[in-house]
Amino acid sequence: MNQTSHNNELSHQLESDEKSAMIPDKLYFKIGEVCKIVDVKQHVLRYWESEFTRFIRPQRASSKQRLYRRVDVEYILKIKKLLKDEGFTIPGAKQYLSRKKEKKAVQGQKSKNQRQMQSFFNNFKKELIELKNMLEEK
Repeated sequence: MNQTSHNNELSHQLESDEKSAMIPDKLYFKIGEVCKIVDVKQHVLRYWESEFTRFIRPQRASSKQRLYRRVDVEYILKIKKLLKDEGFTIPGAKQYLSRKKEKKAVQGQKSKNQRQMQSFFNNFKKELIELKNMLEEK
């Protein structure tokens, strides 16, 4: 990774952390609350919800009101940034977010595989030490 792309990645991470800090620490948010946090109108939020169904999935209260989770609000902030600040089209933003999500899933799988390998080698090492100790006793 070159220095420029590394700096851009760090910049995006810092901006993401700043936006996340703006989100109140709650389980669920009503549509009006999300609109205030993100600074968009309700009809825009509902439209994005219909376009980005893989990423924005509000639950419904018994009163049929949308209840957004923190992860939904974080995605909405990302979507707004892509569309408004970075000039992405809706299909482009969908593709970008899909790639990020897939990359994250692959990294999660790699991390799981690494933990399994580490566990395997730790157990193997213990067995070898036990075997060595048994041989030294004889």
